[in-house]
Amino acid sequence: MSRKIPQLLVERGTDMADSANRRVRPLNVVLRPESPVSQAYAREQAPAAVTTEAVTSEGFREIPAWDLTDHGGRKITDLVFVNRYLGGQDAWDTDDIKEIDAALEAAMTDPRLQSVIAQYYPGEISSRMLDSDVLAEPAPKRFFKDQAEKLAARLFQDGALGDSDPGESVINLMLPRGVVLVDGFSPQFRPPAGEEEEHERRQQALIKLDDDADSDSENGLAGFHGSVHLRHNGRNVTVYYAVGVFSQVANGVRNGIPVFNGPDAWKNVVATFYHELNEARTDPDVEDAARSNDFSKLGWYSLDGRGEIGDLPINELEAQGRDIKTVFKEVPLTDGTGKVPVQLQWSNAVHAPASSL
Repeated sequence: MSRKIPQLLVERGTDMADSANRRVRPLNVVLRPESPVSQAYAREQAPAAVTTEAVTSEGFREIPAWDLTDHGGRKITDLVFVNRYLGGQDAWDTDDIKEIDAALEAAMTDPRLQSVIAQYYPGEISSRMLDSDVLAEPAPKRFFKDQAEKLAARLFQDGALGDSDPGESVINLMLPRGVVLVDGFSPQFRPPAGEEEEHERRQQALIKLDDDADSDSENGLAGFHGSVHLRHNGRNVTVYYAVGVFSQVANGVRNGIPVFNGPDAWKNVVATFYHELNEARTDPDVEDAARSNDFSKLGWYSLDGRGEIGDLPINELEAQGRDIKTVFKEVPLTDGTGKVPVQLQWSNAVHAPASSL
């Protein structure tokens, strides 16, 4: 669905053009407020403190200092995305899959919701969802970054995107109930020859709970997005992906960001991937910024707010001690057909989280 939206002035940031001597950790993960992972990130790169009295119509503080800056990296204007459910048919409730597909497609094409995203582009934007599918193989109990990258590459090579341009597309990897997502590399992973230095930079950019422990979804991680570079049909291709957990509380253990519970737990999946898809389109090459230690590869990113379009609202509610349901919430669709669960995104137009412009 395409639409014209009044645009903000697009500015290219120059303050991070030379980052050769800096440790890069651009945030590309979604974190539960006040979780161990969120606190670990804040110890190193907490958002800049602000004092403000202005409040938006939706009740959020106006924080112009946190507004997103265009660092000059690429963005995805006409987004194509596809959902792939891991773990086999037995790992999923068929009704949950139907609800997730319908709600995510509706959220990503709703005019009011997408007006917040469109402000970061000079013209029209669009979103389109391809047919989803369930992958037959079992999902591991813990799912690591290198496994996500390997699977995203394989799915692309197997035709998951059809004839869609991979540079304008995102493959969603949906983890079933009980699988723990890890923001780190599996114990057996070894980088290919010649990529050791790049891998070391990526290792240094990971959020660690302590010196040895990787962040995971039982400690507040819900998902992340990234990219894989490969050769396909004689040319270099970048494949974009997002991965997220089925957030819920089970046997007293919280996995991910379980805002909705019981039979409505599927709504957490929609909110997580709404966050990741909008970040993947406004800042698709964030992983390359970490790989190369070069912030000029970033798209829309806030240095003072410490995050992407979906991170800043979480940072703000954490800073203010607000209820998580002020940002993770159901919002009415423009056509009046119902509500969809989303995570509000940051709007430079109002200098705060917003559900519409």
